[in-house]
Amino acid sequence: MELPEISVDQLAPELAAGAMLLDVREVEEWQDARVPGGKLIPLGEVVDRLTEIPTNGRLYVICKSGGRSANACEFLRMSGIDAVNVTGGTLAWIESGREVDSGSV
Repeated sequence: MELPEISVDQLAPELAAGAMLLDVREVEEWQDARVPGGKLIPLGEVVDRLTEIPTNGRLYVICKSGGRSANACEFLRMSGIDAVNVTGGTLAWIESGREVDSGSV
């Protein structure tokens, strides 16, 4: 399955406009540094927590570098969700110099 992808440069204005972001990393990774406004559901919990994932509109999915988010996107797209993988992941976001959040919420 070919997955739609978006770069962090393309993602930033989408998030500013209110787009939804799903972070599929582990809790510890998320606490270290994350893109502001994303919802955390670790990859291993996505199937069981599918009802918590918005189904209206496009959903951007991010992980550390793009591998886990691609796996999540494949599953979400097969479930009827318009999921788009963020290439380069959180590492690319941080390397771009954009704002990050950290700590627990």
